[in-house]
Amino acid sequence: MSDITRRGLLAGAAATALTAVTARAAGAGHRGRVTTNPVWAAPFQTADGFAGTNTLGRNGTTGGVGGPVVTVRDTATFLDYCDRDEPYVIQVDGVMTFGSKQGLRSDKTVIGLPGAEIRGGGLDLYRRQNVIIRNLRFSGADDDAISIQQSSHHIWIDHCDLSGGADGLVDVVRGADFITVSWNHFHHHSKTALLGHSDSNADQDTGRLRVTFHHNYFDATEQRHPRVRFGEPVHVYNNYFRDNRLYGVASTENAGVLVEANYFENVPHPVHSGYGESGPGRVVQRDNVFVNSGTPQVLGTVVEPRTYYAYTPDNPSTLPTTVPAGVGVGVGRI
Repeated sequence: MSDITRRGLLAGAAATALTAVTARAAGAGHRGRVTTNPVWAAPFQTADGFAGTNTLGRNGTTGGVGGPVVTVRDTATFLDYCDRDEPYVIQVDGVMTFGSKQGLRSDKTVIGLPGAEIRGGGLDLYRRQNVIIRNLRFSGADDDAISIQQSSHHIWIDHCDLSGGADGLVDVVRGADFITVSWNHFHHHSKTALLGHSDSNADQDTGRLRVTFHHNYFDATEQRHPRVRFGEPVHVYNNYFRDNRLYGVASTENAGVLVEANYFENVPHPVHSGYGESGPGRVVQRDNVFVNSGTPQVLGTVVEPRTYYAYTPDNPSTLPTTVPAGVGVGVGRI
């Protein structure tokens, strides 16, 4: 179905959703009501890490702040707002069930209200910029849960819960750049996060795929936390790795990865240079804690993330307490 046709059919549903939002705003003082203020976006208007950098015509990542705030309660209306060109703060109320990856356009903040979930499908960012995805549960995707691709940039994935997909949970491929993945709970899954989809895609990916992973909980997921090709620098800091059966981080195909101030517990292969048929990548590890874990592989030097942004790592010994308590949905955001 074309975009125009779908929008025409959904006009009534969208109007109903906006009417419901307005009604709730009028009674915002009552317990249990949902306000239309951007309650999630206002205190967190600008991302940190690579998504917070001022480059490629962007002053950090602000998502849909400044656009209308809408609350969606059915899948058709949700997908309609995701497919609009204008900025929106889209508050998701309920479970959105669909198949395959569905497009999410630029200048959007997609935020889950309590109990919000995307089930069965995923979100696809294809040549998009300035997007925030926060406080959403993703489960059972039949492909990737979140796919960031084709030169998309300034994307912030924050405080989500991701599990049980058929492929990646957060994949960054085909020249995407300036991404931050923070305070997420990854669990019940194997191939968690892939940066760079193919050993043969050097021309598009070299000099891009700059991603920050910080304060994520890789909870018994098996591999790709992340697996990186070509990107530099990829900054993996202050994450808690627990019971990762295959490996923690893999740098391949001359990628440059800094693994810094993380806590690895029961991870037999915490850091790899090269993996499978992919050639070795450069990887530097510093200030990590290894408990009942193997010896990290390191190789060469990596561009410092401080070339791009300022940061202060937490003491890694605190992460087994602070990260599980702070990741995922409904934590300090309502």
